Amino acid sequence: MTIAVYPGTFDPVHFGHIDIAERAHALFGSVVVAVYDSPPKNVLFSVEERVALMRHALEHLPNVEVARYSGLTVDFVRQVGAQVMVRGLRAITDFEYEYQMALMNSRLAPEIETLCLMTSLEYTFISSSIVKDVASSGGSVARLVPAHVEEALRRRLALPPCGKE
Repeated sequence: MTIAVYPGTFDPVHFGHIDIAERAHALFGSVVVAVYDSPPKNVLFSVEERVALMRHALEHLPNVEVARYSGLTVDFVRQVGAQVMVRGLRAITDFEYEYQMALMNSRLAPEIETLCLMTSLEYTFISSSIVKDVASSGGSVARLVPAHVEEALRRRLALPPCGKE
């Protein structure tokens, strides 16, 4: 059975992330969604909150586990016995970054393959940064994130409930 790891910050998880996780689930016997615990960027949610939000978002997928990790991603991939690292691509700028990271990861761990999945068309514009920007400005993110994530954003940002689109 091939094990794949889908790593990321997921701050917060959105429908684009879920799309990639669902498609990885269809391709591999087991998928570990790996939530990076200390990214070099400012995060809105703690790692515990991001793990909980992701677990709830993916609870419909058997053989998908959500775990936190720190350090090098390739070390975590090895630790869980995975052979593949899954990454999502939205635009050409994603490709440039992911290509560079894939080459570095290949240098560090040549036994691990990186597989990039193109995000489905309806999610190509979504990023966690955009979700946070819209939510913090009081806009509705109901069509960008699951309801439990929208509620978590509203609580964290101390915003009143927003009408559904």
